[in-house]
Amino acid sequence: MKRGASKKPAKKKAAPKRKPWRSGLLALLVVGIFGFGLYSLSQDPEPPAPVVQAPVKPKPKPEKALPPPPEEQWDYVDSLPSREVEVKAKEQVISDIPYIMQCGAYKTAAQADARKLDIAFQGIKSKIRKKEGSSWYRVVLGPYKLKRDAERDKHKLQRAKIEPCAIWKETQ
Repeated sequence: MKRGASKKPAKKKAAPKRKPWRSGLLALLVVGIFGFGLYSLSQDPEPPAPVVQAPVKPKPKPEKALPPPPEEQWDYVDSLPSREVEVKAKEQVISDIPYIMQCGAYKTAAQADARKLDIAFQGIKSKIRKKEGSSWYRVVLGPYKLKRDAERDKHKLQRAKIEPCAIWKETQ
């Protein structure tokens, strides 16, 4: 037996007695109001019938003939299929100095290897370079002859959430 528990069973509180006459009175009141509403609607007199007046015929207007539709002045339907447009593309300038793309500089070789691995999963070759006298490991892609090629690889890496990558001309 629990400590402090009494041996007598707990008395349940008696549920309050409901008074059914209240709900009966409310139901009678609602039915009475509804009945009175129906009675008052049935006692309304019929509305008077509207007076129908003979329609007044409007005077006929003198009909004016419509002008003929205008002639088409456009000849593009005939001229466009036979027309040729010449577009001169700008010549791509191939720089003497190749472009490179750097995708990070890291203090440890392990971090640089991890970035190189991420880039390799995208099908792009990269190298890790360490300059003499520096403690930084750079992850570099390239060299690229055209900047457009470097931009293409940069966008491919951005879609794979590998950022930031910077493109510049190699100055070694």
